[in-house]
Parts: sequence; structure tokens; C-alpha cells
Amino acid sequence: MLNSYRTASITMVLTFWATTLFAQEAATLAVLRSDAPLAEKAAACRQLARMGTKQSVPVLDSLLSDEKLSHMARNALEAIPDASADEALRNALGTLSGRLRVGVISSLGVRRDAQAVAPLGKLLRDPDVDTASAAAKALGSIGTAEAAESLQAALTQAQVLSDAQTKRQRTALVSEGLLRAAEALHKAGKTDQSQTIYDRLRALESAPAQVRTAAWRGSIVVRGDAGAALLVEALRSSDKAIVAAAMRAASELPGAKAADALVAELAQAPAGRRGLLIEVLAERGEPRVLPAVLKAAQSDDPQLRLIALRALKRVGDASCVPALLDAAAQGDKMVAQAAIEAIEALQEKSVDEQIAARLAQATDNSRLTLLEIARRRRIAAAAPSFWSAADSPDAAVRLAALAGLGAVIDTRDLPKLIARLSKAKDEQEATALDKALRDACLRAADREAAAKELAASVAAVPGPMKAKLLDTLNQLGGKHALAAVAAAARSDESELRDAAYRTLGQWKSDDAAPVLLELYRDATDDRLKVRAIRAYIRIARQFDMSAERRAEMCRKAMELAQRDEDKRLVLEVLLRYPTDEMRTIAEEAAKVPALKDEASLILMALAQSKNVDRAELGKALAQAGHQPVKLEIVKATYGAGAKTKDVTEALRRHAKNFRIIFLPGSSYNDAFGGDPAPGTVKQLKIQYRIDGKEGEVLLNENSPVVLPMVK
Repeated sequence: MLNSYRTASITMVLTFWATTLFAQEAATLAVLRSDAPLAEKAAACRQLARMGTKQSVPVLDSLLSDEKLSHMARNALEAIPDASADEALRNALGTLSGRLRVGVISSLGVRRDAQAVAPLGKLLRDPDVDTASAAAKALGSIGTAEAAESLQAALTQAQVLSDAQTKRQRTALVSEGLLRAAEALHKAGKTDQSQTIYDRLRALESAPAQVRTAAWRGSIVVRGDAGAALLVEALRSSDKAIVAAAMRAASELPGAKAADALVAELAQAPAGRRGLLIEVLAERGEPRVLPAVLKAAQSDDPQLRLIALRALKRVGDASCVPALLDAAAQGDKMVAQAAIEAIEALQEKSVDEQIAARLAQATDNSRLTLLEIARRRRIAAAAPSFWSAADSPDAAVRLAALAGLGAVIDTRDLPKLIARLSKAKDEQEATALDKALRDACLRAADREAAAKELAASVAAVPGPMKAKLLDTLNQLGGKHALAAVAAAARSDESELRDAAYRTLGQWKSDDAAPVLLELYRDATDDRLKVRAIRAYIRIARQFDMSAERRAEMCRKAMELAQRDEDKRLVLEVLLRYPTDEMRTIAEEAAKVPALKDEASLILMALAQSKNVDRAELGKALAQAGHQPVKLEIVKATYGAGAKTKDVTEALRRHAKNFRIIFLPGSSYNDAFGGDPAPGTVKQLKIQYRIDGKEGEVLLNENSPVVLPMVK
């Protein structure tokens, strides 16, 4: 019973869905049959490409001869899953010519219509090159045995042409179609036919170079295991393009035989080819290549050495560590960097053990390299060596160790690191230790605990370091970090206090807002009050929050701010988020003479919202002190450069008796009936009279239309 109910329900839903789609399709077809503008008909074709059925085919067929809509109609026909679409396109071959016929040919190729092979084959001999080229590509896309035969015959005919230019031209277009057909046949499992075409094309000297090289790659891949011998032949070619095709084929050719052939070839290849073979074998992840790669990594040939070191990132293992460490310590800059990156990529645990052991014993120039590798791999076992190196008389080693401690120490060692910070010998050491502290804290599983530990140390470190610690606390965030920075902002130490206010001004979360309000109320220094209120306004402007909370913050800032320039910053927040929650704040601000114009912009932004009563807002403007004026729009133009349109009448319709003009919609293009200069930044130029005095203003596109008072 339940199953019957479910079946009936599903049937009802499907029936309703099908009926709805049928109605939508019928409505869309009605647009195409009507006198609707071109843009609407193009949109209808796009809609049919998504939901068109057999019933759309006759209408779309009638548009294939339309110069302006043929392309859109073909796109729709290409997507309709019914044989009638194929038939319509085939029939059009005999009625169209030129560009329109070329388009239909391409569509038949997209649909891979096997019944179109015969008529397309005839078009391979068409005197129009574009038509013949499109037919060849379409036949190649169809990719059936019959399509390939038609192309093979055309290629044979092209080879006996007497005119050299025509022969070259026809050979090129047919061979490109054949290349497509060979790929399609291979995908369809017709390997023998595909191989025959590839072999013919790679041997055809008159074929374009790109076709021959692609055919070499296809000939190798299509043979599978049997392609190994041909692969070696191609790799030994003096033609660099054929070698490149072979390298591509080698990365695609599966199986042990191909790998065997590549490894065997590597053993006897000249130096110039060994690098290429190493790259391919590494790309295949072939472990047998490792001994040869290690040998190449010690080569005197710098290019081969680099290739080998980079290959070890993919095929290396723990056995490579000694050779890589030697290369990293003794090679030039590029070799050293490649070796370090290769070690960094190795996965085995024993790699870390080897590096930690080598670092513990290092006293020579390799120490710096080992410190860098241990830092990159975050080797905890190397931490004792880092602490030891931090006391090295060699400044470079000492600084590298200090900076890297944050990557290797346990967060339980933070107190030790902080203690070291308070004893920093110079600015370089302090900077290195600050980096280590930041890295260690950001790695901490419990950031609140790390922040608490760091906060307790602020008072103990030297003055210049306090600001760095506060910035690290900002990176960490959380309640302990914020409390520590707030405490620093109340310090009697002016340098620390300034650093704390600067940090709060850049705080990375909105939980600093209440702290900034408290600091504002408690501060006796006007300069600090300004910094606190500005940081508070920044939070309202930059962070995601509810409209209610943002409005509350803006209201609070307007109440507390003592300077008009700070209140203007609040108005910028209102302008950025012109919601109804901000309206009361803007109306109150508009009563302040110094803020009247800025606040009026907010009211205008609200006026452009669909949910606002414009008449009511007009009254609000009057109440805010915007007295009515006698306004006359003399002339208005909109556009860029020579591409402008006269919008005088449109602007006059919206101009009332205030200096602010409310336009319908949020864009000038909508208000003025279109875009006179698509893709270009435009301007609105207005010549006007206010109370008989002439003025002019130039506004950037979509700016609020506020006319300056004429003096």
C-alpha cells in the first residue's frame, strides 16, 4: 500500500514537472515566432538550449537562415536530444551557403551525426576552403569508420593535386580531421583503424608539423605495450618536436614494458636526453630509476643535476638523504635550493632521524643548511640542536637557530623562548626571536594558553620588543590576548600604551569593540580618545555583523565622537550599509550643519531602496535643513569621450526642488535607458541653475547626484 502511494506521488510530481516545462517551452517558442526584439529572441534560444525538446526543432530550423540568429539557433539544436535536430541540420546543408553553412557543418560535428558522413564527405572537395575545413573537422569529430574512410580518400586525392599551394592547403585541413578521427576511433576501441591513420600521418612529410608530431604520440600510445619500441625510436629522433611528442606519450603509456624501455634507454642515452628521460620516469613514479637519478644528481652537468634533484622529490626515499645533504651544502644556490626542496618532500620518518643526527654533530658550513631543512620539516627531535646553535658565536648560525626555534619546539618551551627574548643582544636577535615566538604560538593546539603565557611576559621584555609581542597577540586573538593588549593600553609607559592603541586599531576580530569603548570613556588624553573612537568605527565598518548591531555601534559612535571628522567616518559606514536601521541616525546627523550634506547622501541611498517611501524621505530632507530651491537642469550628458548621450530630459523628470536628485534604480544605465559606452568608466556632466545662479558638476558613474550650492 505504501509503495503504491509513493509511486502515485512520484508520478504526480513528474507529471506536474513535465507539464510545467512544456508550458515554459511553448512560451519561449512564442517569443521566437513574434516580433520581439533581437535580444529577446537570442535569450529565448539560450533558454531552449537548456530545456528544448522535439517541439522546438521546427522553429529553430526556420532560424538557421537568419544572419543574426542562426548561431543561437544552432546552439539550441546542438543540445536537443532528438534525432529531428540532426535531420534539420542535415537538410540545411543543401539550402545554406557561406558562413551559415559552415556553422551548420560544425554543429553536425558537435552532435557526431553518423548520417551526415556522406554529405560532409562531398563537401571535403568544396572549392571554399572554410567549408572544406569545417567538413574535415566535423568528420573527424564524428569519428566513425565511415567518416575516417571518407577523410582517407580525400587525403589520397589531395596528394595528387598538381598545384603545390592547393595540395599543401588540402593536405593540412584533411590531415587535421583525420587526426581527430584517429583519436575518436581509439576511444571507441577500434585500435587497428586508429593505428593505421596515426602511422600514415606520422609518415606523411607534406602534413603540417603539428599533425605529424601528434600522430607520433598517437602511434605510440595506441599500441599499448607494443608501443615501447616505437617510443625508443622517437626518443632517438633528431627532430626535437618528435622527441617532445615521445616524452608526452611516455607519460601516458602504461605498463612495465614501457618502463623497461625507458630505463634501458636511460642507461645509454647521451647527456642531453638523460634529463628528459629522468623527468618522464619520475613523472611515471618509476622507482627503478632511483639509482640513475642519484648518479645524475652528482653529475658535473649543472642542468642534468638540477633535473635529477627535482626528480628526487617524486621518486626519492630515505636512502637519498646523504647525497641530497651534500648537494644542499656544497652546490650553488639553485642546486642547493633544489636539494633542500627534495629533502622537504621525502616522507619517511627515518629522514627526520638522519637530519637530526647530522645536525647534532655538525660544526661546519653544513650547519646552516641543516637548520633550514629541520625548520622546514618541523623536526621536533632537532630542538636541542637549535638551542645549542642559538649560542653559536657565528651570527648567521645563531640567527637561523633563533628564528627556526618556533618551528621545532614544543609549546611547553614557550617560557624558555620568552626568557631568551628578554635577553636579546640586538635588534636582529629580537626580530628572529619574535618570529620564533609567533610561529610557536600559531602552531599551538591551545592558542588561549599560548596567549596567556605570552601576555604574562609583556612587562618583562625590553621596550622595543613590547610592540612586537602585542602584534603577535593580535595574530593569536582570543580573550587572553585582548585582555593583555587592553591592559597595555592603560599602562603608564607611553611607548607601550601607544603600541597597544596601534594594535587595537588593527585588531582582527570585532570583540575589541567593548574594550575600545571602555578605553574611550576612561582616557583623559584627547589624542587617545580619538584613536579609540576611530578604531571602534573601523570595526563597525569592516567586520561582518548583524544590521542591528552595526546600527547600534554607529549610534554609539555618533554620540561619543567629539570631532566632526570622526562623525563623518561614521557617516561613511552608514553610506556603505544603507539599511533602514541607519535611517534615524542619518536624519539626526542631517540636523548638524557641518554634517548636513554627508547625511543627505545617506538618505538618498535609502531613497534608492525599493522599500523606502520617497515622499517621506523628501520631508525628512526638508526637516534636516535642506531648504527647497528653484532648480533648473540646463543640460546633462552621460558617457565617456565621444560616446555620450543627452540625458537632460531624463534628469529633469527626476529633479525636484532639492539639490539632491533621486534617480530610479541604483545605476545610471538603468536611469538613463542604457549604456552609451560599455566596458568604460563613464561620467555624468550636469549644467544647472539654482535660484538663478549657474553651476556645473561632473559626477563619476553611479555616484549620488548632489548639486553643489552656487555661490
